[in-house]
Amino acid sequence: MSGSTDAPVLEIPRGDLLRSRVVSDVGTTLSAALERSLTGYATVVPQETLLLSGDARGVLTFEAGVPVLAYNTVTDSGGADALAELAVPGPYRVELYAVAPEALRAAHDEEALRVPPAAAATELADDRDLAERTREAAPADRLADEDGEEADAVAAFLADDDRIAAIREQARSEARERASEWGLDDALADDDPDTLADDDPDPPERF
Repeated sequence: MSGSTDAPVLEIPRGDLLRSRVVSDVGTTLSAALERSLTGYATVVPQETLLLSGDARGVLTFEAGVPVLAYNTVTDSGGADALAELAVPGPYRVELYAVAPEALRAAHDEEALRVPPAAAATELADDRDLAERTREAAPADRLADEDGEEADAVAAFLADDDRIAAIREQARSEARERASEWGLDDALADDDPDTLADDDPDPPERF
């Protein structure tokens, strides 16, 4: 499997076919891989892709049952982008293959294609229980990667001043509406941040 000159190239052997079927939920395949402690990969093709010439034909690799890489063979997207492109309504045609661990070593070194252990269960199957079981099976260094990605997402959110300001304004607006419903308009007006003195020793908390 190959992509553009700018994208990482995913090369894995065909492996031994374990199952091939149409499923309504990718979680079925993810759970089977986890229960088998599978080292190998799954091909995931949404049926709407087959019917509408869509652009989602995915590969998920596993190490001891835990997802490692996600790749879209049509768009050459990898990692979180590939998962997002595969997160479409089912059913899906899936095939599950077993591969020797050393045959996947080079592919698993492609950082741009890697996904957090529980991302596939969360993004494709919306299954919290499966996500938790996958985290429990994941090695500690993979969980550290997942924590790092979550921290990056939080940092990116906090850096978005406009978005935070909009959320605060929405919260204030909702508070005013509730206060009006409960007849507390005067109390809310007294709590306007613009009326607080600069030397107020203990201003009330607010958004």
